Amino acid sequence: MSQIKFFEQVNKNFDRAAKYVKYKSGLLEQIKICNTTCHFTFPLRKDDGSIETIHAWRAQHSHHKLPTKGGIRYSLMVNEDEVQALAALMTYKCAVVDVPFGGAKGGVKIDSKKYSRDELERITRRLTFELIKKGFIGPDIDVPAPDYGTGAQEMAWILDTFQAVNPSINSEGCVTGKPIGLGGIRGRTEATGRGVFFGVREACDQGDDMKALGLSKGLDGKSVIVQGFGNVGYYSAKYLMEGGANIIGVAEYDGAIYNAKGIDVEALFKHRNETGSITGFNGAENIKDSKSVMERECDILVPAALENQITIDNAPRIKAKIIAEAANGPITQDAHDFFKDRGALIIPDNYLNAGGVTVSYFEWLRNLSHVRFGRMDQRFEENSARRMLQAIEALVGDKFPVDTLSKLVQGADERKLVDSGLEDTMITAYNEINDIKNEHGIDLRTAAFVSAINKVAIMYEKMGIFP
Repeated sequence: MSQIKFFEQVNKNFDRAAKYVKYKSGLLEQIKICNTTCHFTFPLRKDDGSIETIHAWRAQHSHHKLPTKGGIRYSLMVNEDEVQALAALMTYKCAVVDVPFGGAKGGVKIDSKKYSRDELERITRRLTFELIKKGFIGPDIDVPAPDYGTGAQEMAWILDTFQAVNPSINSEGCVTGKPIGLGGIRGRTEATGRGVFFGVREACDQGDDMKALGLSKGLDGKSVIVQGFGNVGYYSAKYLMEGGANIIGVAEYDGAIYNAKGIDVEALFKHRNETGSITGFNGAENIKDSKSVMERECDILVPAALENQITIDNAPRIKAKIIAEAANGPITQDAHDFFKDRGALIIPDNYLNAGGVTVSYFEWLRNLSHVRFGRMDQRFEENSARRMLQAIEALVGDKFPVDTLSKLVQGADERKLVDSGLEDTMITAYNEINDIKNEHGIDLRTAAFVSAINKVAIMYEKMGIFP
């Protein structure tokens, strides 16, 4: 099988959606292309004194809104095609959920597991200097975030390096996904997985759609298999389980486990931390071929690893009625068409994994406003609620139990406000693209692209570039 070009897959989906909008071909081409891409090479002095050349890329897909926004991943799969494709998906994803960023993405072509902490720090800081030199980072220019193979520590190194060169009042906004003490926001770590949960729950609450699949309305009792148990996969599984779903299978790069009666996600997380692998989990069947677990019977399949995991080769063996794309581009277009013809519901990546960028937007706003969410009004809300309940107590001549009273007067702190904002974003966006789906008789992925194209095109028209 020839290598699947990721950016080509994204543009094929774009072209399919473009048939349902009324804009000139020149405008559509401008939206589709990647505006700017930079390939960086720089030397790394390893701990043993040897020198290695590091390759990295940063792509800014669209400047219709600034700053551009997108993660930085550390993976051997990183190349120019991948970062351009992911940057394009970020543009469309931000538009779908009404987050005012252009799309960007970056990556370093390394296996982070094979480098020491000091080596990773040197790579990250040098990459940041390269981004600064080329004008590819800044709170009003381009704002990176964590992605596959990176996390809060790498974002902290990026921030520190950027501030050393640009010590401005808003410099904290140059990157998101930071530790809380460095301007991060509560709820960012679990944001993508939390957004996956909200999106899947909303899809399962559509009674007519579930009836067409032969499923009952609601998430409760539905069987789920999750491919990938990193940050996104773990939190997706955790919240889906807490929401009433039954996690029966989990796959990782080194193997998979299956238990038709259900898997305790928290216990599995603890087991993986203690042993370094999900395999060997008590009561679960070990499966050597990790991808094969996706072919087991289930209601919902959540691919939460990397792109192109489901192709036309393995799609006919996958039995799930709902496929929830927690990863970026896990299903190729021909596999998507196969599932569509079979009647399965695919919840697309350019909507479903937007939780991360949504909460990154909240963090960026927090950095620019220099105020923690909830600081101004949490106590005021609690005191107002307490006075109201005290007035009710006086009227009825009885008092609320202490535990009940404390819950009723509890004001919204930052974590709750972030979660509330994310929930509202995912619910609103799902209903918007679902309406487009029903209006045109198309699938959700195409509907999400239609939504994104309309929103980006309007911005270009307002600029007067394509009247």
